Amino acid sequence: MSSVFGAKYSKAVSAVAAAMVAFFFLGCSEASALDNSPRMKILGAARAPIGFVAFCSSHPADCARETQQQGRVILTAATFSQLDQVNRWANTQIQPVTDQEFYGTPEYWTYPTTKGDCEDYVLLKRKLLMDAGWSESSLLITVVRDEKGAGHAVLTVPTDQGDLVLDNQREDVVVWSQTPYQYVKRQSQTDPKLWVFVGPVDSNTGVASTR
Repeated sequence: MSSVFGAKYSKAVSAVAAAMVAFFFLGCSEASALDNSPRMKILGAARAPIGFVAFCSSHPADCARETQQQGRVILTAATFSQLDQVNRWANTQIQPVTDQEFYGTPEYWTYPTTKGDCEDYVLLKRKLLMDAGWSESSLLITVVRDEKGAGHAVLTVPTDQGDLVLDNQREDVVVWSQTPYQYVKRQSQTDPKLWVFVGPVDSNTGVASTR
């Protein structure tokens, strides 16, 4: 865990998170929603969002290809709890604001400290988990369209129980098929700088600056 966020993160463990772990695994044992499209379908190569490209230029170490990629995460109570804690902590610590409002530009990807938009939440959660020992290849920045058709970003984690979603719009970590989003593209597991389509092909989809 990073020195910047570690102290606050250590306070994130709660009875709510523990209850969510129990609920999630009860659903697994009963073959509930996880049986409905638990894994995203990879459709082909996609273009990386321009904000992501700029982010990698300024943070090359966080976009470097791993020498040994990890496959799907084995989901346990401990790994799920850690995802849940990071998601809840980041969602409560960062105040939502648009890039235009905060930085004076329509698109700027960075690590937030107090405020940020959807992709900033994703970058923070990804960084916290990487610092905690998670493989970069298991933490994938993902672009979706929300219920209103606007661009949005979430973090997806491929596990043996399905692709899980960490989202600043909801407290709970859920399987991707349990969200109302249309999934468009995400990072490739083989190389963080490469992106792949995971839904209807639309190369013009970006990340909304209003989330």
